Amino acid sequence: MAKIIISGFADEISSDFDKQLEVVRELGMDHISLRSADGKGIADYTAEEFAEKLLPRLDEAQVKISSMGSPIGKIPVDSEEDFEKQKKQLEEICKMCQLSGCRYIRMFSFYIPKDENPDDYKDQVIAKLKEFEAIARKYEVVLLHENEKDIYGDIARRCKVIFDEIPSPYLKAAFDFANFVQCKEDTKECWEMLKEHVVYIHIKDAVYTDNENVLCGTGDGKIEQLLKQAICDEGYEGFLTLEPHLVRFDTLASLETESTENIIKENKAKDGAEGYSMQYHALLDILNRIGLEK
Repeated sequence: MAKIIISGFADEISSDFDKQLEVVRELGMDHISLRSADGKGIADYTAEEFAEKLLPRLDEAQVKISSMGSPIGKIPVDSEEDFEKQKKQLEEICKMCQLSGCRYIRMFSFYIPKDENPDDYKDQVIAKLKEFEAIARKYEVVLLHENEKDIYGDIARRCKVIFDEIPSPYLKAAFDFANFVQCKEDTKECWEMLKEHVVYIHIKDAVYTDNENVLCGTGDGKIEQLLKQAICDEGYEGFLTLEPHLVRFDTLASLETESTENIIKENKAKDGAEGYSMQYHALLDILNRIGLEK
């Protein structure tokens, strides 16, 4: 039986870290992807602050970190000031990983200037990603590149370029179904192109018609089909991380380049906790249908 662990971006529950941990434990989960806590993004913590303010609460709740949901690489490709700042932040996040036993840091491949061809920025992107990879290598932490709208690695072809150009055990892929759908990509084709690099999967769905995020398994992400293939046929083991995007949670605006009303047109649950629970149980149903029991 494949070893599958369900995690999630718990800040979609609440900005309050204690509330995040409470809901996660009530659901029977014991891992989170730590993106923000108490209204503060993980990259804005120092390792010392993390050790003092967050780690004891994680230990008390008996919750572990599947990945640091960092914004590393979610900056303009031509901003040297932001890049220098993020290199320092990445060092701190790597130290947090060492303190907590976390292996992974989610990251991105830079915003490309609007209306310009991302392919024209390949060399610049690769050079900067190599600097990030060197930092991760020093701490023996794995960077997870997430495919995301408006960055260089938005579509599978360019994601593959990244992994071809930087073949490293310290730079791998986090596969996000919804983000590929929102870039009008076929997730099955994306999976075939990238699966050898994927070590982490985000559970988020969307529809092609208006890019709206929907309950996992009800959109165009082919989540059930591809999880069956990945887990049952190809032996994927590791994390499935909930990223519901079913309500306009507190920190959503900081994650997107456009209005939150365009990302989540209407709330599909009464609050973040309910949306998180809905996504969790929808995933459990999918896993049950493909022959796995959690």
